[in-house]
Amino acid sequence: MKVAVVGATGLVGGEILKVLEERNFPVSELIPVASERSIGKKVSFKGKEYDVVGYDTAIAKKPNVAIFSAGGGTSLAIAPKFAEAGITVVDNSSAWRMDPTKKLVVPEINASTLTPEDKIIANPNCSTIQMVVVMNPLHKKYKIKRVVVSTYQSVTGTGKAAVDQLFNERAGKSEYDKVYPHKIDLNVLPHIDVFLDNGYTKEEMKMVNETKKIMMDDSIQVTATTVRIPTIGGHSESVNIEFENDFDLEEVRNILAQEEGVIVQDDPKNFLYPMPITAHGKDEVFVGRIRRDETQPNTLNLWIVADNLRKGAATNAVQIAEYLAKHQLI
Repeated sequence: MKVAVVGATGLVGGEILKVLEERNFPVSELIPVASERSIGKKVSFKGKEYDVVGYDTAIAKKPNVAIFSAGGGTSLAIAPKFAEAGITVVDNSSAWRMDPTKKLVVPEINASTLTPEDKIIANPNCSTIQMVVVMNPLHKKYKIKRVVVSTYQSVTGTGKAAVDQLFNERAGKSEYDKVYPHKIDLNVLPHIDVFLDNGYTKEEMKMVNETKKIMMDDSIQVTATTVRIPTIGGHSESVNIEFENDFDLEEVRNILAQEEGVIVQDDPKNFLYPMPITAHGKDEVFVGRIRRDETQPNTLNLWIVADNLRKGAATNAVQIAEYLAKHQLI
C-alpha cells in the first residue's frame, strides 16, 4: 500500500513514521511530504532513507492514503487536492473536525461509520481523544449527562519550538525563541490556543464540540479548562462525570479494564496511578484515581493520561488507516 505522510519532518510526522513501522502497517511505498523549504530533506523509515517531496509530486504518485500533520492552513489548501485525485486523507489538524460533511473518528468508538466515499477524515484533538476513549463504554452503560474536565497538557502539544523553549529556559538561556507569552518552565499557563469571545479558549471549545460529534450525542454537556504544564510525555486530565444512572465502582473498573486501548492503573495504596512519564511512548490510554464524587449523586472522578503524540495524534491516525485497509475502504 502506498502511504504518504504529509508534514513528515515535524514532531507528529516523525511519530507517524515511527508508529507505521512499529505496527507493521503494510507500506509498499512510503512518500514523505512537506512544504517547499523541506523538499530534499531525508527521513528514515525501516532502516532506509527517503527524500522528502512536495505536494504535487506526492499526488502524482497516487498513494492509497495520505496521513496529514502539517497544520490547519495546509490541510484546508492541500487535502482537497489529494481527495480530488482519489486519495484518502486522514488529517491531524483542526481544519475539518467540525465540518458536518466530514467524519471525526476515534476507531474504538465510531470507525464503523466510515465508507469509501469519505476522502477526508478528521483526527480529533489529542485531549478529546483520550477522554472519549474512557468515557464511551461508561456512557453506554450509565448514560453521561455532564462532564467537567481540567487538562494538564504537555508542551509537546505545541510542537518542537515549545519543547526547545522549555529546555532553553531550564538551561538558563536568556536568548531563545518564545512560543508562549510567558515562561513555561516552573510555571503553568491556563491558556491553550486563542481566547474566544465567550472567555474560553479554542482548545476548550474543541473538547466541548468534538466530544458530542464523536460520541454522536448532543445531549452530553461538557465544560473544560485546558492548561499547559512544563512536561513532556503526555497529557493528563481530571475528569468529573455525572451520569443519569448510578454505578458500582468495581463494575466501572471492570468495564474500563475490558475496553480496547485502555489500561486501568488504580492502586493508590501502592502509589499506582497514571502519569505522563509512564505513558510516554505508549499507544494506550491510562485511567486511575477512580472514585465517587461524594458531593452529588451518580457522579464519578477519574484521572486520564495518554501520550498526546501517540494516541492523541499519530497512533489514532494510523489506526484509522488500519481500519480503512482492513475493510478495503482504500
